[in-house]
Formats: sequence, structure tokens, C-alpha cells
Amino acid sequence: MLPTGSGKSLCYQYPSYVNQKRVLIISPLLSLMQDQVDQIKLRGEKRVVAINSFLHFNEKKLTMRNLESFRFIFLSPEMLSSTEVLNKLKEIGIGLLVIDEAHCISQWGPDFRPDYLKLGGFKRALGNPCTLALTATATEEIRTDIADKLNLSHWKEWVFSVNRPNITLEVKKMTDSYAKENSLIDEIKSNRAPGIVFFSSKKKAEEMQANAVIKGIRSAVYHGDIETDQRILIQQQFITGQLDWIFATNAFGMGINKENIRTVIHFHMPSSIENFLQEIGRAGRDGCPAHSILLYSEYDVAIPLQLAEFEKPEPIQIESFYRLISNGKRVDDIQQELMLTDTQLRVLVYYADHLQSGSWPTDVERILEARLQKKRSQVMDIKKYIDSNTCRRESLLSFFSENSFEKRDQCCDICGLKDMNEQKQPKGVSPMHWRDRLNHLLIGGARES
Repeated sequence: MLPTGSGKSLCYQYPSYVNQKRVLIISPLLSLMQDQVDQIKLRGEKRVVAINSFLHFNEKKLTMRNLESFRFIFLSPEMLSSTEVLNKLKEIGIGLLVIDEAHCISQWGPDFRPDYLKLGGFKRALGNPCTLALTATATEEIRTDIADKLNLSHWKEWVFSVNRPNITLEVKKMTDSYAKENSLIDEIKSNRAPGIVFFSSKKKAEEMQANAVIKGIRSAVYHGDIETDQRILIQQQFITGQLDWIFATNAFGMGINKENIRTVIHFHMPSSIENFLQEIGRAGRDGCPAHSILLYSEYDVAIPLQLAEFEKPEPIQIESFYRLISNGKRVDDIQQELMLTDTQLRVLVYYADHLQSGSWPTDVERILEARLQKKRSQVMDIKKYIDSNTCRRESLLSFFSENSFEKRDQCCDICGLKDMNEQKQPKGVSPMHWRDRLNHLLIGGARES
């Protein structure tokens, strides 16, 4: 567990050159995967590939035929269900299995990415290779859950502080959502770019970005419904400085590695402390001052709570699903008949495959109610952060059982803030530059030896 922006990829790149073994990396988001592949290629390594929906059919066939020629292979968890992929990986052999963003194993569960829960069985099928789980945000409970889901009996943990001291933390309370909308452009204009504004709603992200364009702000909107080619273009435009601001859902946050992001604004309240830290962690990766602003109005807490409620099927839907699938009805037909969302369907299909019990509907209802209570608790944790009258950094770190940190002048709005635009960039070489320099030296030296 290393803080965001500290170079976790070095933890699997360097061992590959030392041991001369192939590395398989399971990565959750296509944009994140592509970014990591591009970063490795920029360092001079050509034996790297990502097998995902970005590949055309013929490209995928050619890649699979020559898979043994690659040193680093990136896969989405869904690709592990392919017998062809699994058999080829067993044939060529894997020296190190890497689970990137490993907190997703515990946090996402069956309601978002159920394939993450299959990684333990996949690891077994590959012959239990040495496994490395990487994350920036995991409590002790989540770390234990990761080990359990990966079927680990003995493991070692390297746990570093989640603190990013160069990111200033601020919460701004508004009277209502209209006040937030009216103040957002002012916040963008008064804070340094490049920046990201996070939303829970795709519609609101589009609406606010359209308003920003009218005000002359170079920006784009990014969410899961945008075509793949367009998402890649937006990401590249932002990375190369053609765009100053991205209005995004959290699908963008985990997939961007731009070192000089100066400001992250949350228009909507995050659903958990972990998500909040992941998203603000996009900022200040060059080690220079950055700013996190969370805009909050009185009824914002209702949004993540309602989203959590909406994800849980009703008891009658659970019972009807079990009856219909037991009678051999097609899943797509059941979804239409019961008016299930995609999330609700994923949950029920997962438990239909993994839970064998005579009291199936009752057991699933009990499990899902427990998950709902957990999500409610996570929402209330971020609400405590917002309402806190003590140091915000201290509040965040205590969530991860960290009790001490070095106090700085620019900490949070509780401790007192100066104008962020007056903050001078530190002279000399940034910490992130040294991370990349070390990366070059280690990989280059290992290759020469």
C-alpha cells in the first residue's frame, strides 16, 4: 500500500528485469491500462501489451498467437473468463501476478465488477504464482479481505502512509445545489489549472461542462457512456495540455496519470473516504502544491445513499429471479420482466452462480442488506469528514489508523489557508521526477546486467 502517485508500477517492473520473468497485471479500467502501457513504452520497453476491447479482432488474434514474446501483459478481470486466454497464459507461464488497484476486490464486489472476486480461483488455475496486490487506499479490514479473496495463506504487507502533504484540503459548504452551480465556474477561475471536477451524475457533468465552455474554459466531459475513441482523445488532449479542465465521473479518476494537476473539485459528495482519496490523489503528482475542494450543500448526503439503495433489488425481485432462473428462463428475459438494472442483474447472477442454498432468496436478501448497511456507513464516514471541526488531514489519516503526521502551513481550511494561487512552486527537482529517474536507472541497469 503506497500513496497515490508514488510509483507503484516500479514494484512489478523492476523484479521482471531482475528475475527475467513474465508479469501479468490485472487492471480495472481501460484508460488506466492504456496509460500504464504507454508509460512503459515511453521508457523504451516494447514487450508490453494490453488485451482488452481496444484491440480489434485481428490484432487480438495476432497478440494471442505471439503472447510469449511479451514481458508485461495487461488484462481486465473480465478477460480471465476466456478459456483461450487462460490456457495460453498457463502455456507460456507467469512469473508474477499483479493485482493493480487491489482495493477493488473488496470495495466493488458483485454489484460492480464480480470478476474481481474470481481472482483467487484464477490464481490457482495459473499454478499459484507469486502474487503482488497494489493499492493506495485500503484499511486493515480491506487488506484482510483482499488476502481472503485471493486465497492467500501467508503474505507480507508493506503499508505506507496515505498522506499526500502537498495536497491542501478544503470543504466549502453551500446553501443548496443552485449555489454550488453558480459558484463552480468561480472556483474554476480562481484556482489553478489543470484540474478535474468530479460528479456523481453524468447529466450534471455534461450540463456544467457546457456552461464552462460558454464561459471560455477549455474543457471536456468524460464518463462511461462516451465512445471509446472519444474517451481516448479526451484523455490525450488533457495530458498534452490542450484541455485545462475535465468534468468527469469517477471513471476518469483512476485512469489518469498527469503529474501537474493542480486542483481537484468534488461537485458531488464522494461515496466513501477511499474513493475520495483515490480521486484527490490525481493531483500534485509532481510533488508541487495542489488543492482539493469539496463543495457541499445540505441535502447532498441523500445522493450517495439513494444510489446505494437503488443498487439493491427488492425482496420480490430476488425471489422472482430465483424462481425464473431455476425454471431455465434466459437472463436477458428475466431482466426485462423484473425491470432489473444492470447492477441489480449482476448481483443476482453472481449469487446464482456462487451461492447454493435451499433458502437462496432469504440468504441473498440478508447478504445484500448487509452490503447496503456497509455502504451507508461509508457515506456517513465522508459526512463526518465534511462536518469535522478538527484538522481535515487528521480526520482522513485516522480513518486508516494513522495517528501522526508532519504539520505544514498549508494543511486544510480548518487549520487555515493562504491563497493557493500565491503558493510558489518549490525550486529544484520534484519528488516525482526522482521517482521517474530511479525508474529509468533501475530498468536500464537491470537490462544491462
